[in-house]
Amino acid sequence: MPQALDIDHLRQWIGRSEQLHDSVTTAPLRALTATLDRDDAPQETGAAIPPLWHWLYFLPAAPQSQLGPDGHPQRGGFLPPVPLPRRMWAGSQLHFHQPLRVGQSIVRTSRIADVRLKEGRTGPLVFVNVDHRIEADGALAIEERHDIVYRDMPAPGEAAPPPVLATTDATWSRRIAPDDVLLFRYSALTFNGHRIHYDRRYVTEVEGYPGLVVHGPLIATLLLDLLRRHRPEATVRQFGFHAMKPTFDTESFEVCGAPDGDGTVRLWARDHLGHLTMDATATLG
Repeated sequence: MPQALDIDHLRQWIGRSEQLHDSVTTAPLRALTATLDRDDAPQETGAAIPPLWHWLYFLPAAPQSQLGPDGHPQRGGFLPPVPLPRRMWAGSQLHFHQPLRVGQSIVRTSRIADVRLKEGRTGPLVFVNVDHRIEADGALAIEERHDIVYRDMPAPGEAAPPPVLATTDATWSRRIAPDDVLLFRYSALTFNGHRIHYDRRYVTEVEGYPGLVVHGPLIATLLLDLLRRHRPEATVRQFGFHAMKPTFDTESFEVCGAPDGDGTVRLWARDHLGHLTMDATATLG
């Protein structure tokens, strides 16, 4: 374990909080509509925005001089300064109490819920759980737990974890071609400077990936977009997803779904080899 990884120090961040203010404006909604190849009518004041599209707001705004070598804001500040180079959005669990609507003033209160160390198959892993509470015009709209995992770079010749095969019983599916433009547009929409999503030389030569990494939140958004395409009248009350395996821009992938018949819908993503890359569940109301 790296000597600088002092978990007791990092756990001092538990309980830290921050609050951000924003407004539900239409420009990012129009841009994401185009990015997802939807033909929705323009959203006017008072229109409800789709679930997960709140990720278009409360964007990180670190000055350029305060970015780290990976394009993320430098470690420290609100999030603990975990001294491991790879940072990934491992998953989220969300409760939608009411939709956000165009024109609303929104407030997000975030709190570090937990910081813990685990010893993985290839070295230490640090998990940081962040709880977000979003209010719209003073009323609770969304509660979200955001799971972040930090890990070391793989050693030369290190074997990847064995993949899990995705189920093949999809009721709905859609093939996605994750080209450079799609990844650039989503990075721009979410003001995400993480270089693994757009800098091919960095992602292959520094982080050792075979191609650009498709954003986990983009895949999650595509999963719920698949549900909207087939069940446009459905109201999503809860949604949870877990990233199982990175997805790269070198091959197309599929987003899949199947209703369970008990008010839940199974959603998942699989790569071109049939491996499960994201597992998710939506609860309808």
